[in-house]
Amino acid sequence: MKIAILPGDGIGPEIVAQAVKVLQALELPLELEQAAVGGAGYEAHGHPLPQATLALAKQADAVLFGAVGDWKYDNLERPLRPEQAILGLRRELNLFANLRPAILYPELANASTLKPEVVSGLDILIVRELTGDIYFGKPRGVRTCPDGQFAGQREGFDTMRYAEGEIRRIAHVAFQAAQKRQGRLTSVDKANVLETFQFWKEIVTDTGLQYPDVKLDHMYVDNAAMQLVRAPKNFDVIVTGNMFGDILSDAAAMLTGSIGMLPSASLDENNKGLYEPSHGSAPDIAGRDVANPLATILSAAMMLRYTFNQEEAAQRIERAVKQVLAQGVRTADIYEPGMQKVGTRGMGEAVLAALRSAA
Repeated sequence: MKIAILPGDGIGPEIVAQAVKVLQALELPLELEQAAVGGAGYEAHGHPLPQATLALAKQADAVLFGAVGDWKYDNLERPLRPEQAILGLRRELNLFANLRPAILYPELANASTLKPEVVSGLDILIVRELTGDIYFGKPRGVRTCPDGQFAGQREGFDTMRYAEGEIRRIAHVAFQAAQKRQGRLTSVDKANVLETFQFWKEIVTDTGLQYPDVKLDHMYVDNAAMQLVRAPKNFDVIVTGNMFGDILSDAAAMLTGSIGMLPSASLDENNKGLYEPSHGSAPDIAGRDVANPLATILSAAMMLRYTFNQEEAAQRIERAVKQVLAQGVRTADIYEPGMQKVGTRGMGEAVLAALRSAA
């Protein structure tokens, strides 16, 4: 089981190091190989996604990814920005399905910004289409405005587009996920305004005819954002496009108390995946041993489950995380008075200790 380890920038190396230690403690037949990506890739090879890194990612069975980005690269041309690395990996590996679970552990009910009675027991899965939509649609750029009130001025433009096959394949992923959960799927769109999402709604509805055991409903994205805050437990599985999924999954992250708790998986049609925490590189706290590594550790558990079919090993990691939280061990983002505050390394060591005690 070959895993490409791509720590990236900011807190990426710190959090990935803890996840790697956890994987190694399982004593599975793993082959781990590390490479530079993002700003680190640019510094080492003049590009955020060096050819050697891309080749390793294609050769590996799975990718464990940290985070990319740093303010010092903000003035680089767009193709050389660190964020292009993750977009390039998604495109080159055809990682079209992004799975982001938002689970509130009972021990963290007070860490959420919402009342415990609103979020206690929360367990949502957001299925985000990852390789289409306005992020990848062409044409795009800056040009002279050809018409309208501001004709002749410079304008920026992007293109939102989805092909039928793109919508159907992500819909199948979402319906099948719902079958394994509570059997409820909410498709989030903006069909009242956008032609693209009128089409999205039509195709998702048609695909749903193949899943009579799943209850499908549709919701506009602005209402979905409101309902995530008002009554999040009304959701089971959410499926949506690339841009809406990006926004809603980060909103859902805060329901759990911290975005530092949210893992994610980005899968191709054969369940080869890139696994990463949902948060960013946080360069302001890099190197200070304060970042929460649990999202990355839980992403490693998702990797074992979805790509390697190692369900028992995945559950061992998840049980260890639950045990550590039950013991009151907390990083700064989820700390509350009376708990044991630890840093990045301390949290990693606590998970390792829990793993070993249960072995």
